[in-house]
Amino acid sequence: MLFALLRSLLRFLFRVEVRGSMAAHDRLLVVANHQSLLDVVLLAAYLPVRPVWMVHTSIAAKWYFKPVIALVPHVVADTTKPMAMKMLVHVVESGTPVLIFPEGRVTTTGAMMKIYDGPAFLAARTGAKVVVVHIDGAVYSKLSRMRGDFPSKWFPRIRLTIQAPRVIAMPDGRTPRIRRRLAAERMRRMLQEAAALSIPARNLFEAFLDAIEIHGRGRGLVEGLDYKEQTYGGLLKTSLAIGRMVSKLSAEGENVGVLMPTVGTTLALMFGMFAFRRAPAMLNYTAGSEAMNSACRAAKVRTVLTSRAFLERGRLTASVEKLTEVRVVFLEDLKPRFGAADKLWLLWAMMFPRRAGRRAKPDDPAAILFTSGSESRPKGVALSHASILSNVAQLLAALDCTSLDKILNALPLFHSFGFTIGAVLPAVSGIRVVFYPTPLHYRVIPEMIYDRDCTIIFATNTFLGHYARFGHPYDFRRVRLVGSGAEKLTDDVRQTFFDKFGIRVTEGYGATECSPVIAVNSPLASRAGSVGEAVPGLECRLEMTPGIAEGGILHVRGPNVMLGYMREEKPGMIDPPSSVFGPGWYNTGDVVKIDADGFLHILGRMRRFAKVSGEMVSLEVSERIAAAASAGALHAASSRAEPGRGESIVLFTEDKTLTRERLIQACRELGAAEVAIPRKIVSLEKMPLLGNGKKDYVSLDARANAASEGPVTR
Repeated sequence: MLFALLRSLLRFLFRVEVRGSMAAHDRLLVVANHQSLLDVVLLAAYLPVRPVWMVHTSIAAKWYFKPVIALVPHVVADTTKPMAMKMLVHVVESGTPVLIFPEGRVTTTGAMMKIYDGPAFLAARTGAKVVVVHIDGAVYSKLSRMRGDFPSKWFPRIRLTIQAPRVIAMPDGRTPRIRRRLAAERMRRMLQEAAALSIPARNLFEAFLDAIEIHGRGRGLVEGLDYKEQTYGGLLKTSLAIGRMVSKLSAEGENVGVLMPTVGTTLALMFGMFAFRRAPAMLNYTAGSEAMNSACRAAKVRTVLTSRAFLERGRLTASVEKLTEVRVVFLEDLKPRFGAADKLWLLWAMMFPRRAGRRAKPDDPAAILFTSGSESRPKGVALSHASILSNVAQLLAALDCTSLDKILNALPLFHSFGFTIGAVLPAVSGIRVVFYPTPLHYRVIPEMIYDRDCTIIFATNTFLGHYARFGHPYDFRRVRLVGSGAEKLTDDVRQTFFDKFGIRVTEGYGATECSPVIAVNSPLASRAGSVGEAVPGLECRLEMTPGIAEGGILHVRGPNVMLGYMREEKPGMIDPPSSVFGPGWYNTGDVVKIDADGFLHILGRMRRFAKVSGEMVSLEVSERIAAAASAGALHAASSRAEPGRGESIVLFTEDKTLTRERLIQACRELGAAEVAIPRKIVSLEKMPLLGNGKKDYVSLDARANAASEGPVTR
């Protein structure tokens, strides 16, 4: 009766939602994340079993916890003490369910804290069924331990998700200490997967409205060059207004081209289109008119939205004039068309935003991004609302990013990292973001980081190298997380950031087809030289390939994988992903090694292997040799057909003094095979780059095939 009354009260105050179920087992261990002091009451009221609670000695000693603890059967113990764990082993083996918070304390970051060895070793030792209960929303209550301007309410909405039972097998290890640590890592992954997979089914606009409900309409969200901060309320108003106007120009479910810079208006345009079931096709304005025409045909785009001011400042007017078979609409022309009836509608929509627009299903196409074209003709990548939001949840489960942070995003929004991490993630999580329209201003961006007190930045290795070169050591004083992706993080950039700024660069790995993050190093699990663990909830398999001695081609499947490709030869059609492992699997084309601890090491792209004298050689290795021989300069390796050798390696470099002798010496120091040493060296004034910072291998391959025979000697 007491627990029934408690459930009724909690359901009334916190609108508690419980998903999943739990069955009794002979040996059962329940573990949960720890968001607030309210967690104990929630679990006591809603768990379908009555477990014995493991209460830490420090908690049991506090007088205000004693009345709550007295309501449930409990054992007072210290999870760091072996004897305490032995006592709990007997409790579990007796058939009594046990509940433990593996973090041992309430979170102070809003994300997962470290996982103690004891609970995981208890699970492995007893062979118990482990049920993870993920608590979501309690961190926003007044009973959380969050500080600063982190949002808090007396009665936030709370959701409990009960995962299916799993078993942690006793890990292999030379000593008990190693086995405990490995077991704890497995439990950490289980808790992270529960966090990533427990998000509700919703579309991007609904997630945006949920964030507004948590943080309030007065919360500042977006800053630009003009120092004006757009609030959630202002962004919502602009989104609804633009969305209504775009709905008059297009049909429901239509793909609409977006040719806009990284500014707040573009973010509002995106969410306005999400609200009215229009999918923004984010066009790469650095790719030229031919590539944009191809993209429009592939995605069956009939209307392109842009801005006159942007085209003039970016000198893109001539390129846009060459767009054929599409209607170009300027945002400046939409404002005069917003009449009295539209303004009345907007007043109503601001009061009832969930009733405005057209509700999209989570699996509907949300956006069309385009592959970079670094190695082939760009393809349209159709991402659903669910895939984008899943990737956001996966990132937040791995990294401790909260609304106390501020991101600097200088990547273009047609780039998948700029789109998801730099735009969608802040909008649905309350993390403030500073938009800068280009990543190429190497002197200005470090100053922006300093001036705006940014705590998180992310960019490609190339851009980070330039920021480190021109930045003052104090520019990064507030930065606590630097993320690198889209290309290999080089040792010189990694070391420069550590030596100059005292910051460890966090390397990740992704693909547009995966929304985009596939793997990431994190504060809880990091390994230098790797791109981190696969994000929670993503399955990885390796396809062994003849000629590749180490690793295999990576295939992935998970909630963040795309709906499919859109190709120019089949306009508007979505071709779902499929690989040798079956439907739903995406072949990344990357040769990857996964070590014993689950960290991914990128060995190279399958397309970026050359067959030299009958041996498969990774061009990534050739680039690493060049980087070791000439740190700080940009290098790119390509290949060309050569009679008698199959293929030969051509190195493009910005270092005019680089010689083959230096490459041979660096190769020997690295212990690499000498067959990977480039046969020809071509000096460049400037390395050709795509708009997202990647090297333009298409143009480099063309130059390699046209290059004259024989190596260059200096």
